[in-house]
Amino acid sequence: MEILVCVKRVPTVGGKIAVTADGQEVDTRMSGFSISPHEECAVEEAVQITERAGGAVTVLTLGPEAAIDQLRDALALGAGRAVLLETDGREWGPIATAAAIAAEVRAHTYDLVLLGNEAADTGDYQVGIRLAHYLGWPVATGIKHLTVTSDGLVARREYRGVEEAYSLPLPAVITVKEGINLPRYPSLPGRLRAKRATVERAAPAWAPEGLRKHALRVPASSKHQATVLGHGADAVPELVRVLDEMGVLS
Repeated sequence: MEILVCVKRVPTVGGKIAVTADGQEVDTRMSGFSISPHEECAVEEAVQITERAGGAVTVLTLGPEAAIDQLRDALALGAGRAVLLETDGREWGPIATAAAIAAEVRAHTYDLVLLGNEAADTGDYQVGIRLAHYLGWPVATGIKHLTVTSDGLVARREYRGVEEAYSLPLPAVITVKEGINLPRYPSLPGRLRAKRATVERAAPAWAPEGLRKHALRVPASSKHQATVLGHGADAVPELVRVLDEMGVLS
C-alpha cells in the first residue's frame, strides 16, 4: 500500500501565539517549528499500516526550504520518501495548497492520503476536503480510528458522544485527529537515515485564489486573578468568611 502523508511547518505547539502588526501572519521570530500533533499521528498511522500490510510511506510538505527539517523528522519516524513543494515562504491558501498536492498525487500512484484534521497555526481544515474534491476521491474527516484492508477502509470518529463509522473504497483521503495513536519517538538509526535521505523537490507556481484573508486574531485568553486575604493569623477571619460563603463550613 502506498500512502502519502501531508504535513505543514508550523510554530511549535504550546507556546504563546502572536500575530504580526499587519494581522496577516503568525509572528514566528521567537518560536521554534514542528508539525502539528494531528500530523504526527497521521505519520504514525501510515507507518503502522505499512508495517502490517506492506507498502511505503511518502511525506510531503508545501513550504520554504526550511521545511525540510520537518520532512526529516517524519523520515526519522519511518517514512521512506520525502517531497518538498518549495515556495518562497508566503502563506498559500487552501485552494492553491490542495491543487499543488493534487498534482503530486496524480503524478504517482497512492492508495491513501492522510492529513491532520486542521492546521495548528491557522486552524484551516479545508485542504483535505478540497484535495479529495480535486481528485474525485471519497473523504472522511476528524477520524480517531482507522481499519485498512486491501480493497477499502473503515474510518471511525465520535460526534457529540456518538460513534460514526464510514466504509470507503480506496483510493481515499482521510484527515485524522490527535489520539488516533501514540506517535513513537524516533530511533537513533532512524535519525541517521533521515539525515542522509534525499528530499525530492518541486516548485509549484503560486496563484491567487478567490478566498482572501482579512486578518488573523488571537482569541482573548481567560484571565486568572488572585486575592490576598491577609498575612499570618490576621488572615484567618477573612478565610473563614470566604469558606462560609462557598458553603464549605455548612
